[in-house]
Amino acid sequence: MTATTLFDLSGKIALLTGASKGMGKAMAEGLAEHGAKVVVSSRKLDQCEATAAEINEKCGAGSAIAIACNIGYKDQLQNLVDTTHEKLGAIDILVANAGINPFFGSMSDIPDSAFDKIMHSNVRSNHWLCQMVAPDMTATGSGSMMITASTGAFAGSENLGTYNISKLAVIALIRNLALELGPRGVRVNAICPGLIKTDFAKALWDNPEAAQRANEQIPLRRLGEAEDLKGIAVFLASEASSYVTGQALTVCGGANMWS
Repeated sequence: MTATTLFDLSGKIALLTGASKGMGKAMAEGLAEHGAKVVVSSRKLDQCEATAAEINEKCGAGSAIAIACNIGYKDQLQNLVDTTHEKLGAIDILVANAGINPFFGSMSDIPDSAFDKIMHSNVRSNHWLCQMVAPDMTATGSGSMMITASTGAFAGSENLGTYNISKLAVIALIRNLALELGPRGVRVNAICPGLIKTDFAKALWDNPEAAQRANEQIPLRRLGEAEDLKGIAVFLASEASSYVTGQALTVCGGANMWS
């Protein structure tokens, strides 16, 4: 067997939002399993602490710490970054996974407050966070940022229109950041999951129609699981993706390959 350090993240510091459960938790676990020290962040501290404890038990003491943060507030994002610096050091990897969707229905019916909240939390907060973390990476001439978008970005929807618009805006955001930060050695990519069996998307997958579509239409004949996001996070964080930036990588069992 040939030894390789291609996916080795030893000595790297990874900051993740929306990481106490679901896809974010799986990505945090994957990064820690490959040697990174991870910051588990979400709105609820107790959930973050529980996830960090699980990672520390699995990967060794000190592999994870918990910091609560509501991404909708700029001061909380700054505190998240500052506390990471104080406890672990400069940030090498950013996984901006947190997102919201408070409205399900036609865009004709969405209140302005819900539209603004979706765009604020899913787009502007990620812009803020990337700008806060960028100096750590440009100082060393290396680093990887990834923002969770969605395959929904590539299509319209009768019920998730504004959410999909926000995720397409995320792809535009990572492309522009990749253009701006690439000359200074920083890579920026979007992860676009298909329908994943998480609590966040339960209303979309927990029904017989969704199961039938998965069994008949998705090439891999199943819905996604949170664990399916581990590998893509490790790939984008590591030297294995050293020439990959500005991309929207889909994790969808092949369902989106014609889009």
